[in-house]
Amino acid sequence: MSSSKKIVPTQMDIGISEKDRAKIVDGLNRMLADTYTLYLKTHNFHWNVTGPMFQTLHLLFMDLYNEQWMAVDLIAERIRTLGFPAPGSYQEFAAMTSIKDSKGVPSAKDMLRQLVEGQETVVRTARELFPVADKVSDQPTLDLLTQRMQIHEKNAWMLRSLLEE
Repeated sequence: MSSSKKIVPTQMDIGISEKDRAKIVDGLNRMLADTYTLYLKTHNFHWNVTGPMFQTLHLLFMDLYNEQWMAVDLIAERIRTLGFPAPGSYQEFAAMTSIKDSKGVPSAKDMLRQLVEGQETVVRTARELFPVADKVSDQPTLDLLTQRMQIHEKNAWMLRSLLEE
């Protein structure tokens, strides 16, 4: 028998109302779910990539998933800093993510395409949250979002460049 407790945010006075913190956390939860899902997909592709570019892609995917693993912690800690629990289960992430799951083992080129799409999805999720955090002058969240958008946009560019003939 599972007992689910009602989420009661931590009481705090940081100049952002509980209602506004909840809106920001909702967006950060989706960003966390997208980032974790992209991490899993990238790690999966690292394990399963084959073909003439194996070594290059194997190492690139490892760099990407290591960076994403660190980002998951930053996002979750921001959620906690705002006074809410961070989601942390596959079920919760699956319900919130915008990233499509992959079936089977795609070709190396399809892996690249899916990772470009995943990187861009995280950017869009961050960009949607930006005006919510900006409206209440939540500079730490804005800084986190800016950094994440910059990293994911650059990653998408690098992955996309590997698809050019």
